[in-house]
Amino acid sequence: MPGDRPKPPVHVVAAVLRDARGRILLARRTAGRDLAGAWEFPGGKVEPGETALQALDRELHEELGIRVVSARPLVAVPQAYPTKRIVLDVYEVTQFEGTAHGLERQALAWAPLEKLASYPMPPADRPVVAALTAPDRYLITPEPEDRPGCLARLDKALAAGARRIQLRARGMAPKELALLARDAQIRCRAKGAQLLLNGEPGLAADLGLGLHLRASQLMALAERPALAAGQPVAASCHDAGQLAQAERLGLDFVVLGPVRATESHPEAVPLGWEAFAELREAVSLPIYALGGMKPADVAVARRHGGQGVAGIRGLWPR
Repeated sequence: MPGDRPKPPVHVVAAVLRDARGRILLARRTAGRDLAGAWEFPGGKVEPGETALQALDRELHEELGIRVVSARPLVAVPQAYPTKRIVLDVYEVTQFEGTAHGLERQALAWAPLEKLASYPMPPADRPVVAALTAPDRYLITPEPEDRPGCLARLDKALAAGARRIQLRARGMAPKELALLARDAQIRCRAKGAQLLLNGEPGLAADLGLGLHLRASQLMALAERPALAAGQPVAASCHDAGQLAQAERLGLDFVVLGPVRATESHPEAVPLGWEAFAELREAVSLPIYALGGMKPADVAVARRHGGQGVAGIRGLWPR
């Protein structure tokens, strides 16, 4: 029945505004509004007949007294709330005129980039923080044929800019895997890159590495695995139930797919971008698109609420 169709999401624009010190402006939601007291990126609803950039300029002029000179897209986050659905269309404002003031009696804060995650925010804003602070590509290593060859290609990936890497070596003997993980850890630390170990919580904890959970491991857990301070826990997800479990456990990010058909899993039915966006609505986790992804797909992933792309063939150097 037509009446049973969900209402289209409300189109909302928001701005990432930086000061001369690189701090980012947050506004606090005032009393009487949904999620009152939470901090958010300033902006508001797109009115009929407006483009996103026209709405952004109007909202920032009304709320802060500034004018947008130039801006570029960052991420568009679909998010479902109990009473409505929105798409938070976020732009990085690269130039503006005027000085920002809280013209609607809202509190403002200029937050250093590394402190953004400490501010309580609405669910739709969490992926925005991740888009600003974490890599847009998540490299997954193929099964290594040998340790020297894997490390040589890892060096190439790091030199090319890879900064979040999953070491996946399911077929490797435990002692050899431990040696490979230690060597990879040294290389990643030297480049300021984050290394997660696939499916080995004990070894990840022992070495002080991040952990990437397989979907079956994720669903068997009652609580988040304990790792060294600051080390991330991520997971592979393929449906809404797995995404919900990852959020319940407080994971840092997930991969979701396959978005496209892949040679490695020809039997898997691809989600497509529309289903990817629908699934991301229900959670506030940063989500990488997985399955047939290449660096050129980062922009497409961002338009559908993704953190970026994850992959092996499309990201691993030859």
